[in-house]
Amino acid sequence: MNNLDPMLALEDTEVDPAVKAQAASRSTWVSVAVNSTLSALQVAVGLISGSSGLIADGIHSLSDLVADFLVLFVSAHSKAEADERHPYGHQRFENAASLALGLLLAGVGIGMLWSAVIKIEHHEAIPKVEITALYVAGAALIAKELLFRYMLAVAKRVKSSMLVANAWHARSDAASSLVVGCGIIGNLLGYPILDPVAALIVGLMILKMGWEFGWEALHDLMDQSGDDEEVEAIRATILGTRGVRGCHNLRTRKMGDMLMVDVHIDIDADITVEAGHAIVQSAEDAVRARHRVLGMIAHADPWKLG
Repeated sequence: MNNLDPMLALEDTEVDPAVKAQAASRSTWVSVAVNSTLSALQVAVGLISGSSGLIADGIHSLSDLVADFLVLFVSAHSKAEADERHPYGHQRFENAASLALGLLLAGVGIGMLWSAVIKIEHHEAIPKVEITALYVAGAALIAKELLFRYMLAVAKRVKSSMLVANAWHARSDAASSLVVGCGIIGNLLGYPILDPVAALIVGLMILKMGWEFGWEALHDLMDQSGDDEEVEAIRATILGTRGVRGCHNLRTRKMGDMLMVDVHIDIDADITVEAGHAIVQSAEDAVRARHRVLGMIAHADPWKLG
């Protein structure tokens, strides 16, 4: 996932869906509280102080509220059990949510770019901002960085790529607050154009992150496989099962934070069907116990020495 790979370096062990949903709800409500406060404060102070950068950052925080409620909605639905119309479960709600988050970020970024370009074109009319804007930008930076660290820790603990995406959304807010703070300082030092330039940079950052989240989520929805290291670990587990002579045509596909596995397993041709089934079942049990695998479809192929 390009620069998102460190985010998704989650262990292969499975987490109870109920635990994951509870953690997602708790961390997201914390995010809702922080973002509602920051959004109101940034927009209000931005309007009073005349800082377009701070207003843009406040709108960014407001977009986080939409993202937070989307995460709450998805975490409630993705834990639902498999049913007749969804025999593989509802885990892909998470992939769809990541795509929606990416589109949301991209839309916010484009809006910020448009607004910033207009202000830069008419930079002679940009007023000097009040120093209160700088204090609010600094407070927002600290709050968003702390929120990011908290949300990322929770996401890694429950192994949720959707929560990881939302945590990095918070980190993008921290970075944007830093840029906005620099723009406000420039304005206070007599370079008023730096405030809308800061808003422009923030817009580019958000647009880039939205593209990356959305593109990766789109690939997951198109049955993207697990990474090579993960696939090889699953192969090793299958080959380490007693009675397995080999395996081939190993394929994986994403289902939320889980994987579905399809594989052909070689077993002795001379044993009974019952014994062969037991070997295949043992391999599946081992894979599901050691890796984040939702299910495994295995085809038994006859194997003869020589």
